[in-house]
Amino acid sequence: MSTGLKMRDFVACCEAAVEPTRLRIVALLDVAELTVSDLTEILGQTQPRVSRHLRILVEGNVVRRTPQGAWAYFRRARSGDQARAVDVMLGLIDRDDHEFAADARRLAGIRAEHSARSQAFFDRNAAEWERLRSLHVADGRVESEILAAVRDLHPASVLDLGTGTGRILELLGSRIERGVGIDNSPNMLAVARHKLESAGLRHCTVRHGDIHDVGYPPDTFDLVVVHQVLHVLDEPSRAIAEAARVLTRGGSVVVVDFATHDQTVLITEHHHRRLGFSQRSVTGWMKQAGLGPVKHTTLAPESEQSIAISIWIGRDRRPKSRLSR
Repeated sequence: MSTGLKMRDFVACCEAAVEPTRLRIVALLDVAELTVSDLTEILGQTQPRVSRHLRILVEGNVVRRTPQGAWAYFRRARSGDQARAVDVMLGLIDRDDHEFAADARRLAGIRAEHSARSQAFFDRNAAEWERLRSLHVADGRVESEILAAVRDLHPASVLDLGTGTGRILELLGSRIERGVGIDNSPNMLAVARHKLESAGLRHCTVRHGDIHDVGYPPDTFDLVVVHQVLHVLDEPSRAIAEAARVLTRGGSVVVVDFATHDQTVLITEHHHRRLGFSQRSVTGWMKQAGLGPVKHTTLAPESEQSIAISIWIGRDRRPKSRLSR
């Protein structure tokens, strides 16, 4: 358990956060995850100046930087002693003060623009997504099974591999303390970020990354979800091995994907790499990754034209000591 900040670290944290522009930045990042461009527009300052302030805040562990291709997103740090110190600072300021209120109005405008772009992306792809959804078991049935599994597992922290538009984090957000989603599509991540912010799930974040190498150390997440991702991968076993690697003791991996099927159109037109998975294949990969015992459930399709969905749950074999941070 933390014993608090050493004096020099506390002073460094305060110096990083209490400069007027930096305090405005921290107040903004307390509400939303933003880029340098967003902050430049809101604050009315130059990009080099905003970048310099952000560098100081990152070095002071007040703000976290998440690279996404050529871009980077910034958000307020929410764990650690520095975060507790910033909580106190933010609790003392008057958010109705002229500058803070003006920043909040400009932030609302930025978020409205983000929302419009997200909606345009949905509109461009909605017809195709609806056609694909009609090919498999209804989302509501699948999500009910996931929620039932999570109730039994009681995770505090969740990693969602191939998060897409962030639906799994949105589904589980109210039940967990921390959520991270990883995806390689900037467009999908933009939609996910907007949805999580709109839902008020500030403890959940998404970032650009490789699901075969997530960049987190072992013993980081209580639960890893791999939802409708394996069928587009060349080496699905690698994703399961990476999921198992970052689990806490006694943590679990939940895999949701198509059962074996004969819908070859998904390969020829939608870039799927596999026609679903047998119970044995995913169970075998989980066991190779050190998970067990493995529970398997198949949801039967509503019609002959639909595809069954399978759910696998594997658990880390080490004795569970405590929930993750």
